[in-house]
Amino acid sequence: MTATTLFYIIIAVIILDFIVDKILDALNAKHYNDPIPAELTDVYDQDAYQKSQRYKTTNYKFGLITSTFSLVLTLTFLMLDGFEFVDNIARSYSSNSIVIALIFFGIIMLASDLLTTPFAYYQTFVIEERFGFNKTTTATFILDKLKGLAMMGIVGGGLLALIIWFYEVTGTYFWLYAWALVAVFSIFVNMFYARLIVPLFNKQTPLEAGPLREKISAYANSVGFNLDKIFVIDGSKRSTKANAYFSGFGSEKRVTLYDTLVNDLEDEEIVAVLAHEVGHYKKKHIVFNLIASLLLTGLTLFILSIFISNPLLSNALGVAIPSFHVGLIAFGLLYAPISELTGFVMNHFSRKFEYQADDYAKNTYKAEPLVSSLKKLSKNSLSNLTPHPAYVWVHYSHPTLLERVRNLMR
Repeated sequence: MTATTLFYIIIAVIILDFIVDKILDALNAKHYNDPIPAELTDVYDQDAYQKSQRYKTTNYKFGLITSTFSLVLTLTFLMLDGFEFVDNIARSYSSNSIVIALIFFGIIMLASDLLTTPFAYYQTFVIEERFGFNKTTTATFILDKLKGLAMMGIVGGGLLALIIWFYEVTGTYFWLYAWALVAVFSIFVNMFYARLIVPLFNKQTPLEAGPLREKISAYANSVGFNLDKIFVIDGSKRSTKANAYFSGFGSEKRVTLYDTLVNDLEDEEIVAVLAHEVGHYKKKHIVFNLIASLLLTGLTLFILSIFISNPLLSNALGVAIPSFHVGLIAFGLLYAPISELTGFVMNHFSRKFEYQADDYAKNTYKAEPLVSSLKKLSKNSLSNLTPHPAYVWVHYSHPTLLERVRNLMR
């Protein structure tokens, strides 16, 4: 195979992925106006339903613009040998392969962020604002961007530097060391996410003593689940949308409630939501997902180790001097279909786990408050109640609201 042939294969993969994604989006959009199932007629009144239709249509059209822009930009960059241009800039500053890679990815990351920030700004301050979701200030938006870039540079750059160093020292066996590094890092982040990362973006405060905390503690004790760390996060500083999540293991295990969730739901509904999350722990879904993620990472790194030394990868992107960092880009583009396939499989398991967690909440607490909470959360986020089955199969990590309600009420 020649570099030219591989280049056109990469182009074909990018275009095919775009076409499939747009077909799914179009199929889903055709279902926006489907009649609401009888089980969900109490979610929206007429005005709220029309608002949800406008919200979905607006996001669909905006998504079409942004994804088309991204496609054109990517193809243009490839056709004009953009990677060669960036690689030459990086090499003009250093002869060290690790430094070159860090500069290379730094330039691409910053350029990409600068080009996409106007779209993110429009999404937040025009679309989300228009439909009453946005609570983000311009200062918060900018700070979030800067903090995200700093974390990417420090954490992402550090991991990349170590992986390249492993490659230079151990050759094709680098994937084992890289896998061990990613595994340790993933477990560490899972353990200390709420303690180390969340405070950079949000304020967390312990849930104050009162009826809600007592009900949560009573439920946790009834199922033998030790839960003494309950926090409320100021999600309302960015959006009116609500959420809740568990994080950490062992002594670092905690539940975090968005303040919007506490304000939007009744106490029993919040306990039901937490009962669902406890179900994930009791059913070992958290452990399964972590192990599955690490196994998929190991598989990806192993496949990468087979091809990364082949100069054809770099040459296919128009780069004359083969390197790990350019080969990594080419591999990532070619690996996209396999990544999509593994994503389908993981989504299948995720939807199955959501049913199991719902059943756990129903059996150990009550079904009715979980149903009402799901309906309220769907209404408050203007969710799509009639998605296309193919779109659900590809993109949804949770069953649809209708499927969950039917499962809980049977």
